[in-house]
Amino acid sequence: MARKYELRQRADQVEETRRRIVEATVELHLTRGPAATAVAEVARRAGVQRRTVYNHFPDDAALFAACSEHWRAKHPAPDPSGWSDLRQGLRELYGWYRETEAMTSHVLRDAEVLPALRQVIEPGLGAYMTAVRSALTRRAGRGRRVEAAIGLVTDFHAWRSLASLGDDEAAELAAELVELAGSSRRGRPRTPARPGRP
Repeated sequence: MARKYELRQRADQVEETRRRIVEATVELHLTRGPAATAVAEVARRAGVQRRTVYNHFPDDAALFAACSEHWRAKHPAPDPSGWSDLRQGLRELYGWYRETEAMTSHVLRDAEVLPALRQVIEPGLGAYMTAVRSALTRRAGRGRRVEAAIGLVTDFHAWRSLASLGDDEAAELAAELVELAGSSRRGRPRTPARPGRP
């Protein structure tokens, strides 16, 4: 019985150490970004040795994956399958972007230079954004112009340019753009007026 208790206590200590490492890393990713996060600083903040970090996470991809899982559990993305229309989907997406802005901006920026981070982002955030765009396209109508407009208005950086409007107004403007893309003038270039004619 004593042996089982010792094993359980040891397992709890290992899990607690792992949690501290992940939380320290998430905090550094949030404030500095993954590319500027050093293992030595993670270890210092978690109260462990560098080798302990490597014992739990032998490479960057393993640590990034654990951090991503931890972050998503605390900041769940809205479920696209529950959206009744385009505007609701955009409002919820924009609200989530606002909640996670600092982390998302750091992660997207650093994924450009960290292949291990890209490996985690593509099946995570990348797959989620594919589901978002698919759900919104089903609600807005198909067509290349509609799909292009939805790709634009769901882009994190595009949202940042609209963020000062507030999420409701930004979602309304974005929805109007998508609807314009799907309007009856689809694909027809506008004929420019000749000089001297109205």
